[in-house]
Amino acid sequence: MRADHETDVVVIGAGQAGLSSAYFLHRAGLRDDVGFVVLDHGKRAGGAWQYRWPTLRMNRVHGVHDLPGFRLAEIAFEPTDSAAEVMAAYFAEYERVFDLPVRRPVSVRAVHRVPDGRFLVVTSGETWLARGVINATGTWDKPFWPYYPGREEFRGRQLHTADYTGPASMAGADVVVVGGGTSAVQLLVEIAEVAGSTTWATRRPPVFHEGEFTPEYGREVVAEVDRRVREGRPPGSVVGVTGLTLTPEVRAARDAGLLERRPMFARITPHGVWWPDGRWQHADVILWATGFRPALDHLAPLRLRGPGGGIRMNGTRVVGVPRLRLVGYGPSASTVGANRAGREAVRGLLAELGR
Repeated sequence: MRADHETDVVVIGAGQAGLSSAYFLHRAGLRDDVGFVVLDHGKRAGGAWQYRWPTLRMNRVHGVHDLPGFRLAEIAFEPTDSAAEVMAAYFAEYERVFDLPVRRPVSVRAVHRVPDGRFLVVTSGETWLARGVINATGTWDKPFWPYYPGREEFRGRQLHTADYTGPASMAGADVVVVGGGTSAVQLLVEIAEVAGSTTWATRRPPVFHEGEFTPEYGREVVAEVDRRVREGRPPGSVVGVTGLTLTPEVRAARDAGLLERRPMFARITPHGVWWPDGRWQHADVILWATGFRPALDHLAPLRLRGPGGGIRMNGTRVVGVPRLRLVGYGPSASTVGANRAGREAVRGLLAELGR
C-alpha cells in the first residue's frame, strides 16, 4: 500500500482532546511527522472554541480546564474577553510552546484498514499510512436537528446553536428556544434581554443541580457514561446525567421567571408552534439548542457501530479494533475528561505499538 506520507500515529482533530493526546505523544519522544502528525480541519487553532458565539465571555464559561503542561493563566486575558478569542489564542500558544506537528486546514474524509494492519487516512489533499490512529474530532461539526412536523413550513428563522452569533438580530422578536442543556439556558438568558418574548421548550423537565459539583460527583457522572459505552450504547447527553448547574446567573434567571419551561410542541406552523394542549404560540425565531452528535462519519469504513448505534469501548480503546483510540467521545467528552483520555490513549496505543 502506497501513500503520500507514513507515520507512526495520526491524531485527527486539534481541540482539547487532540492537543492533550499530542502533548503525551511528544512527551513520549515521538517527534516530527515520522513519529506523529495532527490533522485539523480548522483554519486556525482553537478547536470548537473558535466557533462559539461572540457574546460568550470567559466569565460565563463553565468548566474550562488547563491543557496538560501549560496553564491557561500563562496567557493574558480579562474575564470579559471573548471566550472564542481567548481559547483560540491559548491553543495556538500551546501548539507553539510544544512545537506540535499540527497541519491545517486538513479535512479527513475517510479512514480505512489496509491488509498489513495499518490505517490509510484519506484527507482532502493527501493520504497518510499510520500504525495507529487517535480520533479526537469531538461533536461541533455535527449539530443535531430533531424533526418535528411542519418544520419545513416555518416562515420565520430557524438556527442551531452552531449558527448563533449573538442576540442582536433577535431584538423585538418572539423566540422559542428548544433544548434542555447548558447552552440553551445561557442563550435564553441573554436573548431575553432584547427579545419581545422568549419561550423555553424541552422534552423532559430540567433538573437543576443544587449542590457543589465536587470531584466525587464528577467521577460518578463519568462512571455512568463509561458504563454506557462499555455496553456499546450511545453515550447520551452529559446534562442528562449531571443536571443543570445552578450558578448565580442561572438562579437569578430562574427567580426572574425566565426559565419557566414548557413541554415540547407537537407541530410547527408557518408562524409559530402548536402545543399538545391545543394552544398556539407565535414565533419569529426557533433556536434549536439541541446539542451535537459525535463527528465520526470518516470512520464509517471501519464499521465501528453496533446494532444500537453505539461503539463498544473500553476506556479510549475501541473493542475489537487494534491501535484505534477515541478521545473526546463518551466519558471523555469534556475538557477535564479529554486530558485524562489523551494520556490513557497514548499509553495504551504506544504499548500496542511496542514503543
